[in-house]
Amino acid sequence: LVIRRCVAMGERTGGVLKGFATGGKKPDPPSFPSSSTSHGKRRLAALLDEDDRISDEESSGGIDGGDDHGVEVTEEQVAEDARWRARFDGVLRKGARFWAEDASEEELRDGMVTLLSAWGAGQSSTGTGMANGTMPVEGREPYLGPITGNHSGDHPSSLDRNPRSKTTRVEISNEQPDDSEIPGPGPDQDVAMPSLSEETTDISDIKQDMVDRAKYIPMRLTSEERKCLRLVEAALNVSEYTDKVDVYCGGRTRLNERKVQQLRDICAVLSGLLVAADFSRGQKLLKDREFADYADFFQDAFEIARRHKICNPEKMRSDYGKLIHLLQDSVDDDVQDMLGFSCVKSVVTVYSFLEMRSGVEILCDPRIEVATKEIIADGRSRALVQRDIREKERAVEQISKRYSSSRLSAEEIRQCLYSIGDNNAYLRCARDPCVEMIDFLIREFGPNGSPPGPERSLAILNGKGGARLTHDHARQYQYVLQTLVLWREVCHNMYKLWFLAEDDLLSSTSYVLRNTGQGLNRVQPAPLVGRAMTQILMKCQQQLGNWVGSSIVHLGDHNVPNALTFIDKYAQIQRILLPICTTIRRLGDVHKDAHARKYIDERFGGLDDARRMILRDFFRHGFDGSGADNFFDAGSCIDGRLTSAWNWCSVVERKPY
Repeated sequence: LVIRRCVAMGERTGGVLKGFATGGKKPDPPSFPSSSTSHGKRRLAALLDEDDRISDEESSGGIDGGDDHGVEVTEEQVAEDARWRARFDGVLRKGARFWAEDASEEELRDGMVTLLSAWGAGQSSTGTGMANGTMPVEGREPYLGPITGNHSGDHPSSLDRNPRSKTTRVEISNEQPDDSEIPGPGPDQDVAMPSLSEETTDISDIKQDMVDRAKYIPMRLTSEERKCLRLVEAALNVSEYTDKVDVYCGGRTRLNERKVQQLRDICAVLSGLLVAADFSRGQKLLKDREFADYADFFQDAFEIARRHKICNPEKMRSDYGKLIHLLQDSVDDDVQDMLGFSCVKSVVTVYSFLEMRSGVEILCDPRIEVATKEIIADGRSRALVQRDIREKERAVEQISKRYSSSRLSAEEIRQCLYSIGDNNAYLRCARDPCVEMIDFLIREFGPNGSPPGPERSLAILNGKGGARLTHDHARQYQYVLQTLVLWREVCHNMYKLWFLAEDDLLSSTSYVLRNTGQGLNRVQPAPLVGRAMTQILMKCQQQLGNWVGSSIVHLGDHNVPNALTFIDKYAQIQRILLPICTTIRRLGDVHKDAHARKYIDERFGGLDDARRMILRDFFRHGFDGSGADNFFDAGSCIDGRLTSAWNWCSVVERKPY
């Protein structure tokens, strides 16, 4: 009882135990008091209303600088503090049997605090500790008991994660499904599908692959969610959050001043969102400053924007960076305590949406492949395209009718099927160009037993044409092939990597502002993305056998500062390869024009030679280790391969073609 009362007093007066640990001197006021207390509410309002900055000399470790910054201690609280101090001193003296008889009173205090900290840690591991085992002892790292996040069941990276912890625990299952097949239904026959809640083993690899994919496929936005999306985009468009927090306050101000600026700008964005969405509620928020009362609205708004970006990597090119930086700062312990809630929630995926409504068995229906396929009209007659459209619509209606229930409507099922179809469309635009370029490489420059001629040689020499590598034809061919295979696997798993990247970015791991040579960046480790990239790389190495070049994956350094830079960089693969593939395919149509044909024949020697010239130049100088000031920043590492392709794109207008 004494311990629990002391902890309660510490939350109100700044930490009684902190005063005991320092020999009984007057405790400092708490840094960032909880917004659930009256002091916390007044402190947040004071921060938002003040225009001055708080220096480190005025602060005892948090934003609160001293007794003059919103924390008021009444005489009754001081008297109660003194009474409990006396009772606690009695406890310390009674515990003298644990130490030598000649121990000083200060040693008794330190020893008792250490004992209490260990006891609190042990109690917190069983879920019965005092205030999750947190004891604000000066000079010691407070123990924070396990807190289960809200990620469970939302996607496969369901991390049992403590938002305040420095580490992240990931559980990976190595269980593989059996290869038994599920019989398909007849044209008008319904088949009872197995429930995934049981440990069934009669799911084929294809259907298990669909289940695994659905865990990383975001749900398509509804019409109501799109209204909220436009609101968030407008708020981010006019916000200067990154400029204020990182550029203006990043290098020339102290840490506490920067945190004050973070909190003010976050509250400004939140207030603007609510005022624009609901004026009356926004007025109430501006008056009361109770942001936690509208936590669901803010979480949903930011989740919708993140989900939209994952589904459409080409959208929100600059606004997404502001959003991630804002959310990065919002998960800071001090900022989160002041706001009273977390701005981050798990992205809604097809799997999590169906799982909450007991509809995961839809993903095992054999008709789902037809219902979600993308219909491509290239070179096909209108009759064939119309037939495929009717088959797809029929499959969608059959699945919607078959699995609709009181918990899952037919319209919601259609939304899930359309979301999977969106993922198929993305894979065609992002992954298929890699497959097509691999086909071009093998067909035009593949080994045929004899040395290639000058027009087919991919050999490069260090220092010639900007190359930083020296490869003969066979070695360069293997180097390009393995790079394209790696990019194909990255694009195929892009949604999964994006989810892991956000988990790394929005974890409790702090970042460091640093000039990396490419401007001011937030350098932060990305262990989840790094582990996933290592697995992808190992898979490619096993497929190809011999590996040419370095296998280093840059993450959390000056080359790739954080997971956001990683995602933005590899999302450009389709923007690099797709124009090349389109040019090679459509060059034949251009060649049909008499004037264009005359120019191509006279300038490049014919249609086939023109195609081969473009491909040969890209396969040579798009993979030559160029694009950086030194070998370590470019070269043949995993990140340097994409840097070389970027560099080739920057000078493509100088090419003769």
